[in-house]
Amino acid sequence: MKKALALAAAAAFIFGVSQPQEAKAQRALDVASTFPKNMVYLGEGAENLGKLLADVSGGKLRMKVHGAGELVPALEVFNAVSSGAVPAGWDWIGYWAGTVPVTGLMGAMPFGPGPEVFLGWMWEGGGLEILQKAYDKYNVKVLPCHLTAPEAGGWFNKEINSPDDFKGLKMRISGLGGKVINKLGASSQLIAGGEIYVALERGRIEATEFSLPIIDKSLGFQNITKYYYFPGWHQPASWNSLIINMNVWKKYSETEQKQFIAACKANVIWSMAVAPAAQGPVLEEFKAKGIKVLRFPDPVLQALRKASAEVLQEEAKSDPIFKEALDSLNAYAKTANAWMELQSLPTK
Repeated sequence: MKKALALAAAAAFIFGVSQPQEAKAQRALDVASTFPKNMVYLGEGAENLGKLLADVSGGKLRMKVHGAGELVPALEVFNAVSSGAVPAGWDWIGYWAGTVPVTGLMGAMPFGPGPEVFLGWMWEGGGLEILQKAYDKYNVKVLPCHLTAPEAGGWFNKEINSPDDFKGLKMRISGLGGKVINKLGASSQLIAGGEIYVALERGRIEATEFSLPIIDKSLGFQNITKYYYFPGWHQPASWNSLIINMNVWKKYSETEQKQFIAACKANVIWSMAVAPAAQGPVLEEFKAKGIKVLRFPDPVLQALRKASAEVLQEEAKSDPIFKEALDSLNAYAKTANAWMELQSLPTK
């Protein structure tokens, strides 16, 4: 499947390059990011997308990426794009769940599918169509352009030995994961990436999750916590996207729109390719520094899974588009996993 996806992306890339240009060169598209511009992998993903877009368009389509807070605060990017205050944004999709509930699922599904299945559903299984339907009322075009590998479960200053250890815990956690740990008695907070360290250092929160080890290292969590837990049950795969004000999007020609899509798909391949091998050496650095890298005990994961199922059903009951997306994703995953389980090989 991965080879097929890569070939599809390559074909799209070539299509974008080979088609005649229908419009004159335009100035760079200003993109307000939810991440610091220099953030490893996540911020870098927008810069890489900009390079790919320039390549497929022969230099006629360009992006100027602005880091979090440069144009608007990180967690206000969606509203700014929707209103036209800024023409485009780069985000983690799940940040907008308070406004568009289905984005909580689209960003990452707790105990949901891994990157391969999530990718197939988003671009080929109907996921993107559902997401766009939800965004239409906000006058926003969405292109999922970056797929993040399974993340860490989080950083803690105490061991998590049982579900009771979440009671009273103040934790920064994004998306539906926050609602899940609240069911176990924790108090979740959503804080933008560039602000987490200070919140943790000053005691506003007692634990945090953010992303992959290479990214967490760049934010310095290893300097002020003791325990690093896996797996990232709340984000087994997660999407970042390019969002464009619909009025701006419609000004691009059909060929230019296809070039955006081609660059986007190529960027997904990049995001999946660069992540896996980079994490191991960073984990060894953490261990050498005295950080205890651990797995959540099975009873903890079982409690989180049960709470996750409850949260998903509650969200589905309260929002019809969320329900449509959840039913669609579960059906797609069931079909895909039937094949993948037959092909699974023993680990030893």
